[in-house]
Amino acid sequence: MSHPFPQVEMAPVYGFSHYLSSVAFNLSFRGEVTGFENLPKTGGFIVAANHASHLDPFIVGQHLPRQVTFFARKTLWTPGFPSWWLDAVGVIPVDRDGGSDVTAIKRVLGALKDEKIIILFPEGTRSPDGELQAAKPGVGLFACRSHVPVVPARVFDSFKAFGRGSKPRLGTPVSVVFGAPMAPADYDDPSDGKERYPRAAARIMARIAKLKLPPPAIV
Repeated sequence: MSHPFPQVEMAPVYGFSHYLSSVAFNLSFRGEVTGFENLPKTGGFIVAANHASHLDPFIVGQHLPRQVTFFARKTLWTPGFPSWWLDAVGVIPVDRDGGSDVTAIKRVLGALKDEKIIILFPEGTRSPDGELQAAKPGVGLFACRSHVPVVPARVFDSFKAFGRGSKPRLGTPVSVVFGAPMAPADYDDPSDGKERYPRAAARIMARIAKLKLPPPAIV
């Protein structure tokens, strides 16, 4: 990171939340994080990551030195603090089936055009067993419509730390690997026709699946 405290360059509520997330990660789930050199320094891009836990958005987001735009299902906007916080940090509300929510699609594409970072989870929902699931077309749609770089990211052991149907297991190391950015030519083939978005999504998911944790350093 170019700044020791990148939060000062973020919106106040987001920056404070980013700082708290970083502290919580370091205290409770600190693992290995590699591939920072693969994150573009400027411009908009998509980070596409696997999804096995409620922890994933916070863990992936807090490792990015710039403010990130997330989107989440509209049902999370409940009266009181949840709605206030989601709006304050710039989360985009989306219907459960994001591919049919025209307003959300326009907002996400607008954010990428404004050179912001978007984190997407191609599987669409949390894995029920921690294993990688097939990608849904949504990430392909956003990537192909925006033609920005896509950085594949893989989160390891977040399911062990706080998977579906379980309680948080503090002290479980959660690691993240950021892979080399995919250029539009790597994921998009307009000749795919009606299968353009699903196939783009599958290519992105395949890159995520290839990411491995580096071997432990020899001391």
